[in-house]
Amino acid sequence: MARLMRSVRDLGLQPFDGREKFEADAALAVIVSQRIDPEFLRCSVLSASCPVVCVSEDDRFRNRLNATRAGVTALIPDPLDITELGSWLNSFDETRKPIPSIVIIDDDVVLSELYAAVLEASGMSVTIINDPMEAFDSIAMIRPDLILLDIEMPNVNGLELARVLRQSRSNLSTPILFLSAERNESRQQLARNIGGDDFISKPINLDRLTTIVQMRAERAIALKQIMESDSLTGLLNHARFKERLALEIERSSRTGSPLSVCILDIDKFKGINDRHGHQVGDKVIQTLSQTLTGGLRRTDVVSRYGGEEFGIILLDTDSTGAAVVMNRVRERFSGIALMGNEEEFCVTFSAGIAQNGLGSTANSTLALADLALYEAKHLGRNRVCIKG
Repeated sequence: MARLMRSVRDLGLQPFDGREKFEADAALAVIVSQRIDPEFLRCSVLSASCPVVCVSEDDRFRNRLNATRAGVTALIPDPLDITELGSWLNSFDETRKPIPSIVIIDDDVVLSELYAAVLEASGMSVTIINDPMEAFDSIAMIRPDLILLDIEMPNVNGLELARVLRQSRSNLSTPILFLSAERNESRQQLARNIGGDDFISKPINLDRLTTIVQMRAERAIALKQIMESDSLTGLLNHARFKERLALEIERSSRTGSPLSVCILDIDKFKGINDRHGHQVGDKVIQTLSQTLTGGLRRTDVVSRYGGEEFGIILLDTDSTGAAVVMNRVRERFSGIALMGNEEEFCVTFSAGIAQNGLGSTANSTLALADLALYEAKHLGRNRVCIKG
């Protein structure tokens, strides 16, 4: 129990001993050992209030089927794989799920504000563009998950604007839903042929609008995460991280808010692979990934930069504040007991931090962070250094 509690705490979560009184409906999840609930009776009761993770020595299909019938969300074989547990717990955390970003392009101010209010009430972030001539540049900055586009607009109609948007590779996979009173099926098909994903006829049923937009946006987010994510950790990949950094530095330059970049590297990682094998090395990378996502804010950007390196963008944070945060994560990670070749071992990392300044670019800021990382390694590893 003590090791499990510590492991959950290392993921940035607050564990409670379930043998004492607790409110299941207030919990992110409940972890139950099948040793104390062999027939899944307790799991069946708890599953009505929150996700249930069962730890079991029986990994056979029949036992998993019984667990499923009792409402168990996840069954993890014992001995417990803390990396798998962390992945499940992160998936239950609604606060870590991205908020769909929607752009409405419609010259009708009243209608666009009505649509926006309905979508925002359902938990989406909405930007309204009433002048279609401004849409291309605005979308390049916003990078929305979905675009709602009216067809009948002055100066440029929705079909023309959709063609312009699709000329940019960054917009090729962004869903476009057309809004129109058009009843002609051939014209509707034309709208789909040029890159429209759906056609919503006016007058618009607001409940149907919300359902379609939510479904399409969530699907687009899931697809984007697959395309942009590292397969081992689920974090942003190297290329997407650099794109995001360039956007955030540009935004920081406009707003004047600070931004810090951190590059960290697992210490003596080759020795871990040589001693314990590459599967254990992968577990180390996954554990650090979960420690980072659990220890940083939802707004911070975390990526697997390559190999055993990770890249982090700490928004609205100067280099001093970033060092405090990363030292806290470093101390937490270095205290996690990992298993390899039937022995426990601990791992550390070194990190370099740079803050963007006047005239900074993504490459120049990354170069400074790399210099800081080199200094941290040179000074003995397991530390955080700042440059710039």
